[in-house]
Amino acid sequence: MTRDKSSPALLFRATGPLAPLQGWATWTIGLTGWRRYLYAVLMGAIAAAALPPVDLTPLLLVSFPSLIWLSDGITRRGAAFFLGWSFGFGFFVGGLYWIGAALFVDIDAFWWLMPFAVLGIPAALAILTGAALLAANEAKRWLHLSGTARVLMIAVAWCVAEWLRGHILTGFPWNLIGYAWSGAFPGSDPMLQITSVIGIYGLSLITVTAACLFARLGDFDRGRGWGGVAAVLLIAVPMAGGAARLNRAATDVLRGITIRLVQPSIPEALKNDPDAAADNLRRLLALSTAPTQAPLAAVVWPEAAAPPFLDRDDELRRTLALAMPSGALLMTGGVTTNVAPAKPTSIWNSLLVIGPSGEVIARYDKAHLVPFGEYVPLRKILPMRKITPGMMDFSAGPGPKTLSLPELPPVAPLICYEAIFPGAIVDAAQRPDWLLNITNDAWYGVTSGPFQHFAIARVRAAEEGLPLLRAANNGITGAIDPYGRVLSRLDLDAIGALDVPLPTALPPTLYSRFGDKGFAILLLIAAIVSLVLGYRGLRH
Repeated sequence: MTRDKSSPALLFRATGPLAPLQGWATWTIGLTGWRRYLYAVLMGAIAAAALPPVDLTPLLLVSFPSLIWLSDGITRRGAAFFLGWSFGFGFFVGGLYWIGAALFVDIDAFWWLMPFAVLGIPAALAILTGAALLAANEAKRWLHLSGTARVLMIAVAWCVAEWLRGHILTGFPWNLIGYAWSGAFPGSDPMLQITSVIGIYGLSLITVTAACLFARLGDFDRGRGWGGVAAVLLIAVPMAGGAARLNRAATDVLRGITIRLVQPSIPEALKNDPDAAADNLRRLLALSTAPTQAPLAAVVWPEAAAPPFLDRDDELRRTLALAMPSGALLMTGGVTTNVAPAKPTSIWNSLLVIGPSGEVIARYDKAHLVPFGEYVPLRKILPMRKITPGMMDFSAGPGPKTLSLPELPPVAPLICYEAIFPGAIVDAAQRPDWLLNITNDAWYGVTSGPFQHFAIARVRAAEEGLPLLRAANNGITGAIDPYGRVLSRLDLDAIGALDVPLPTALPPTLYSRFGDKGFAILLLIAAIVSLVLGYRGLRH
């Protein structure tokens, strides 16, 4: 079914259970002009509602079939690109609006960035979805793809665009479609298990393909029913396999190791206020020293919780170490600088591990920095300061690192949004026994951002087969087992501490060994199936 601006309206007569879908498809194909693109924006926003915290995963069965049918109504290259861009723009505005909330901490200085944060970033990211639909439309046109073949090609193009978004220009793999299974929708835990084999990009491919195949039920040819069957199987089979895996799974813990995760929920406006510094520290210490039912091996404070340059303040470190219960290690985020007594010339966003005597026994420097938040790209050209306080840009650390600590298993630290990068969180030469994600998240208030961030961290645990502990300043603090299941959590705006036993790690998963190779194989298979079906369609 195709229709462009000059085509006559499609007329149909259908009966039976599929008639409403066929009528919806025909109506969608018939949209022209600005109505077509406005509807695409709306469908993109609806797709974003499938992600946390809304978690209405079935909405993908509305949004992606609509994209398929809208694309059936165009023939021009420019229209194909703008249609994909419109859908992507709605998707990214709906899923990333919370970025603008960070500017309200210093709105007097950054008000002019608000349109860029709320509309400009989605507009830029949507270029990839526009290119994806253009590529799929060109393949359909040149190879004469129809039916299931054209559906599969759009799914392949979308997922290639997702992978590119996660890698080019430092990457931003936030809100991949596979994360529709990372929230509270029923069946999410079993479905997540497939990420231990093919990762989040592979789960995205399965999910997008299933959603796109649903569009076949709106077609009129005889093979449309098989598209619906295939869509159901693509979800049912990995979900059943995941359920069987979880049915055999036991969450074992390391005996004698309990870790306290502290969530102080200090408002971002007060975190860097000198007048509030003493009160902030008192809150952290009060939560750290509250009575406990089991000896603590470590106390974890969130990102940037410690006073700046704690690495240079021997006296304060000794004071903090003495305050920790039973000689527990203090693992805290903080801003560090080059070795004293030299004048500070570089700063890092770091995790410091403080021993019982106040010494720094381990340190990790954040490697994947946030553009404009922690540094300004092309600083010589762009006359602005970074959004976080201070004029000096942060420097990047060397990359994933495993810390060996006394009385604790080896750990891989992740600071803030480093947890969003699949396959780039663990030192392959020294596999850790657990992951530790410290973050702030107070920048974003009561928006979807902190919920999405926590859900994304869940998937890293499932992919790697490693437990993940997470301490947020004001976001979601929690303990996640190596299957991606949430064991305990503190919600947004809560002030408190979680004492959690450390779960044991699983053996290395297929994804931890081979990364995105499984996704690449599935992508190739889907593309080949599309081409074969297209060739068979030409012969008949």
